[in-house]
Amino acid sequence: MSVEAFLDSNILLYAASKDPADDAKSRRAAQLIAETRFGVSLQVAQEFYHNARNKARMAITAEEAETIIALLLARPLVVTDAALFTEARRLCERFQLRYWDAAIVAAAARLKAPILYSEHLSDGQEFEGVRVVNPFT
Repeated sequence: MSVEAFLDSNILLYAASKDPADDAKSRRAAQLIAETRFGVSLQVAQEFYHNARNKARMAITAEEAETIIALLLARPLVVTDAALFTEARRLCERFQLRYWDAAIVAAAARLKAPILYSEHLSDGQEFEGVRVVNPFT
């Protein structure tokens, strides 16, 4: 299973945000979603859901969050298993990443995604074939 890119939860949150402060990022994120064959991990879907429901400034309704989750679960999806957990721990040590970031990198690699769209990791950094791109810079 391969994709063009892997999307981090922040990309999904900006796409759904109704906060006027997020307008430019929201348009760019929506463009990525519309134009890219992407995958996610169950972790990303969980992070999206948690933040969509708890970041009031984004004004994402429960119904909208559920619709987006249903769409995400229909995409190429990586679930956390023992092998992914092991790989994420290895990436933590090798690249000095926080565990949750390493798990996202490991999931992107499992999907053979050459690009990981995220604003939380260093733009341009490469992790064993996965290059981080901040689409907002």
